[in-house]
Amino acid sequence: MPDLNERIALAAERLGVVAAERRHVVVTAESCTGGGIAAAITEVPGSSAWFREGFVTYAAEAKTSLLDVDPKMIEEEGVVSEDVAQAMARGALARCPDSTLAVAVTGVAGPTGGTHLTPVGTVCIGWAERFNEHIVTYVRTIHAHGSRSMVRRATVLTALEGLIELMRFGNPAVMPCEY
Repeated sequence: MPDLNERIALAAERLGVVAAERRHVVVTAESCTGGGIAAAITEVPGSSAWFREGFVTYAAEAKTSLLDVDPKMIEEEGVVSEDVAQAMARGALARCPDSTLAVAVTGVAGPTGGTHLTPVGTVCIGWAERFNEHIVTYVRTIHAHGSRSMVRRATVLTALEGLIELMRFGNPAVMPCEY
């Protein structure tokens, strides 16, 4: 089995093929991965045809100012929540009107920062798809284990695989996932 970095590269390539075939344009909104999803995508030659831009919104304030995430939602639910991930994905699509797909991640990569309710390795991933004037969102929470780097790479892989799943089958929240 290929290592995690190879799997990420293969997933990004597959994403490019499917996005180009289906004429989708992707935008990313990232917190704990710090631009890792966008970096994997832009390693693919020709990605400028189907990747529009990426937001790195590491701080809560960036999520509210750049992606219009409601600060009350963050205050009430915490920055690592499924609702925040969905709001980030919606906000990314709203900021990029020519994009049709978004993925957003928010989580605790570690080694510190976890709590008993949100332990290290907890990451919420939101996907959004634009249908004319409507945006449909999907979300799932993963629990990755290992080092900070491992949590971040597992998140990048799951986010990319979810975009592919969204285009092929419609709901990445129910796809098989090892994390």
